[in-house]
Formats: sequence, structure tokens, C-alpha cells
Amino acid sequence: MDFVPAFRPPEHGTPQAWCLGFVGGRLLLPGGDAQRLQPTDAAAMAACAQARHYLGRLDGADCWALTLPAPPPGWLAVGLRDAMMRLPEPLMALAGRAAQVVEWDRTHRFCGVCGRATEPLAHERARRCSGCGHTAYPRINPAMMALVWRRRGGTAELLLARSPHHPPGLYSALAGFVEPGESLEDCVHREIAEEVGVRVHALRWYGSQSWPFPHNLMLAFSAEWLAGEIVIQQDELEAAAWFALDALPPVPPLFSISGHLIRDTVAALRRGGLG
Repeated sequence: MDFVPAFRPPEHGTPQAWCLGFVGGRLLLPGGDAQRLQPTDAAAMAACAQARHYLGRLDGADCWALTLPAPPPGWLAVGLRDAMMRLPEPLMALAGRAAQVVEWDRTHRFCGVCGRATEPLAHERARRCSGCGHTAYPRINPAMMALVWRRRGGTAELLLARSPHHPPGLYSALAGFVEPGESLEDCVHREIAEEVGVRVHALRWYGSQSWPFPHNLMLAFSAEWLAGEIVIQQDELEAAAWFALDALPPVPPLFSISGHLIRDTVAALRRGGLG
């Protein structure tokens, strides 16, 4: 499925459109079933909407992000994470884009500088204060993710950690937000040292993923352990440990970049790579 992003709707829109509707931050799905999400009557959905935002075209059909006061007949509101996990990748990405645009619009109706009402701009996705002129664009929070690995006695191991926010038993790579003035590499070294007390080197860029919970951009690396023993940051983590490749705990699904990072790093280490 080919997606072409855009801000301005075309002069002649498509009668059937991908309508990503939200009620209270929950995504609307036909009967609650992600597999049934298809282009629908754009005019009918727009008539119910409190606000709408053009996103572009997917496979030639217009795409809209909508906020509605209640689900229309035949539609159910589903938690965004659950809904996205059931959608194919192009629609998963589109739902994430729509959710971020809707949430940005909802939280920037008033100026953060002087408190006056803001107005949407016609030429770009932004809201400008009617008083002081301050302009607010959609917010993106860059966040580092790092998977630490080592070889000991010919055996490869991964350093995985548990956050209090993870489902029971789930372990993942380390992660944290980039601070002002930091490079991504600086953030990797700082977060790993803060969260588990070890030092790393040989950073390798892996990839990125938009993570709409609510506005994050995950930037993933692998890194080789250099020195230090695990000492967890008590207010951030519940546990952290080294795990052999054939004895990993439950890890995130492939819905998230952390799941891909862990599985691809395991495959590379088994082939004798990364070192």
C-alpha cells in the first residue's frame, strides 16, 4: 500500500476515504474489528466530526484524521495500542500519524505563551496564537533505545531490563528521552550508565519508529558492553540482567521496534556478527 503524505486536501477529494476517527483518544473500528477497516463514505464521517485533518492518500484514497463526540452506529472505539497491533503495517503507521495529529490539535487550542486562543494555519500544519503570534507545530519527542550485548567465554548475552510499565514478565532494551544539548550517542551512553551502571562502546545504528504514545520517535541502537556491573536505577527499573540467547525472557512483539531490534540482534550474534 503506497502512502503519499500531504497537508492540504485536493480540490476534488475521493468519495471513499480512509477515515481514522477518534473518540477520547480511542480509535474507531467497524464493529471493533481492525480487519474490517476499509475506505468509507468520507462525507458521512465528516458530517459527524468535531474536527478533521487531512493526512494524504493511501492507495489513491484520501486519508483523514477525525475527532468525534461518540462512535457512529456500527463503529466501536478501541484502545490505540490494541488497535494498531491488529492493523497491517501501512494502516498501523497511518493510525499512529492520525493519533498524533489529533492529540496535538486537542492540546494546542490555547497559546502556551499568553493563553489566548490559537487558530489553524492554512499553508502548513500549525496553530498560531491570535494574540502574541506564537506558532505551535506538532510535537515530536526523540527517545533513544539501546540493546546492550556482550560475549563471555564464547557465549553471547543480552542485557534486558524490566520497567514498572511493562506487562508482567516482559523484558526489553533500555530506553530514555534525549535531553537538550545532547547528541543521540551522548544520550545512549548517559541513559545506559544511569539505568544499569555499565559503560558501552561500538554503537551501531539500527533504525527508527514513530511511537504515538503520545508523540515519541524511537531511535534504536545496539551497543557492546565495555565495563561495569549491573546496578539498576531503582526509580526507573524493576529489574535488569544478562540473558543467554537461548534463555531469553518474554520480549516485546514485532509491533514495536524493540521487538525487531532484539530478534535481529540475536540473529546477528548467532551468525558471529556485531563483534
